[in-house]
Amino acid sequence: MAQVYRGGQPYPAGHPGRLTPHEVRTREFAARRRGVDPMEVREFQVRVADELADLNEAVRLLSQENDRIKRALRDWQTLHARECRPPQEHHPNSGHW
Repeated sequence: MAQVYRGGQPYPAGHPGRLTPHEVRTREFAARRRGVDPMEVREFQVRVADELADLNEAVRLLSQENDRIKRALRDWQTLHARECRPPQEHHPNSGHW
């Protein structure tokens, strides 16, 4: 099977990259005898591209929030580990029972 290209570049490691809003907006389709209304196609492309841009922004913001939460957890764990005392040595018969 022939190598599939995108934007003039082959897919890295055979995996397709993410579709960008610009690619959706600028995609051209071949005319057919009994085709669809080109204006409806363009309007739909604009809607899809806008939605894709919104989703990409949401993913970016969630990724930033995820990183912030991970850093806060790591900082808390470091602080908590410093404040905790090592467990006292227990004798075999000093348990609750």
